[in-house]
Amino acid sequence: MTVLLSLLAAGTYGLGDFNGGLFSRRGGPWAVSLLAQLGGTVLVLAVALLDGGSPTTADLLWAALAGVGNGFGTAFLYRGLSSGRMGVVAPVSGVGAVLVPVAVGLATGERPGSLVWLGVVAALPAIWLVSREPADGPPIGPGSGLVDGVLAGLGFGALFAALAQVPEQAGWLPLAVNQFVGGVLIIVVALLLRQDWVPRNRYALGGLISGALGALATGLFQVATQQGYLTVAAVIASLYPAFTVLLAATVLREHVHRTQAVGLVLCAGAVVLVAAG
Repeated sequence: MTVLLSLLAAGTYGLGDFNGGLFSRRGGPWAVSLLAQLGGTVLVLAVALLDGGSPTTADLLWAALAGVGNGFGTAFLYRGLSSGRMGVVAPVSGVGAVLVPVAVGLATGERPGSLVWLGVVAALPAIWLVSREPADGPPIGPGSGLVDGVLAGLGFGALFAALAQVPEQAGWLPLAVNQFVGGVLIIVVALLLRQDWVPRNRYALGGLISGALGALATGLFQVATQQGYLTVAAVIASLYPAFTVLLAATVLREHVHRTQAVGLVLCAGAVVLVAAG
């Protein structure tokens, strides 16, 4: 069940990123990402009103920490993507999103089987390859988007690791806290970087769709971690770039490069290995 839920989360994350990328072109990346967080907050709050969960103070604090990672990761991912170096930012952030929760899972006593570890080993280059855009230019360095990718990966890794600490009986209110704190962090980082985060046209409203998809994906991931290992859920959920690439290829008719095709095959192999383990 953990693998299936995580795979559904990856697909939903990928669809949300695809939608967000389309609307960010005209609505502005910061405005779209902010409305995504706030829209997700409202949606999850509505669900929380119908859910009889009883979160503790510790649960809400873990959710707030996850929200910091959420907003931090989103802010630096969008800053990096807006610089035009997607081929650096996306793969670095994807790999970072795996490493942090896997390290936390091991530190808290999780010991997956050997096939799961083979899946992890396959997933890391898979994420890198499927996100990588071949491009001519200067070597990768501090100004290439590498720093943004590392910071985004740390943020998303913290999101996965912290959210996994929220138990099932807490209900959905912690997820709403996560979404709201993420929105606040996006505003804070945008102000510090002097970026325009105020929605100014109708295209920014597309972020509400991404918000609904992101909230659903995060909820699926949270349930997945409650059913099994964090290390397993994080690895599968972090394969979301594969779904974004597939959507771009089928909907926008974008060309899938040879390295991306190899990455997609590795993604499938990683899922099979983790599921078999």
